[in-house]
Amino acid sequence: MSLIESYAERRVNPVDVVEHLAAVREWVFDRAANDEIAISVGGRWTDYHLSFTWMDEIEALHMACAFDCRVPERRRAEVLALVALVNEQLWIGHFDLWNRDGVIMFRHSLLLAGGTEPTSRQCEAALEAAVDACERYYQAFQFVVWAGKSAREAMDAAMFDTLGEA
Repeated sequence: MSLIESYAERRVNPVDVVEHLAAVREWVFDRAANDEIAISVGGRWTDYHLSFTWMDEIEALHMACAFDCRVPERRRAEVLALVALVNEQLWIGHFDLWNRDGVIMFRHSLLLAGGTEPTSRQCEAALEAAVDACERYYQAFQFVVWAGKSAREAMDAAMFDTLGEA
């Protein structure tokens, strides 16, 4: 028996809110199904590929953000160490390494239990948090994967903030 037995009827599909946001912002998107949308967003370092999926059985809007960085088998242990260090710094969402594909992914979910409707601002804030986290740590992942750096070396480089521009 579940602690919450009742399901409220939804007036709006949460993915519709995300689609409207993508259209207004003129982002490239593809509505693959009624409960899923894929969005491409350009970043400073690379393009980010976001997927929003409505999961009716748990009443959550799941967001996953990936970027082009395949992790070779020989670097996976060090990338996992970096993922742990990075996740300690995050207040919302987390990074994962999907072993099957060797892809680094940022994930977060909006819990919308009891028929709660998502707002455009909530969806935009989730998307911004994902892209901001990916932008902040993208180079750290690159340092580990392609430059052979340790997780600690990459994290120290990522946490180094510069002021101004040269």
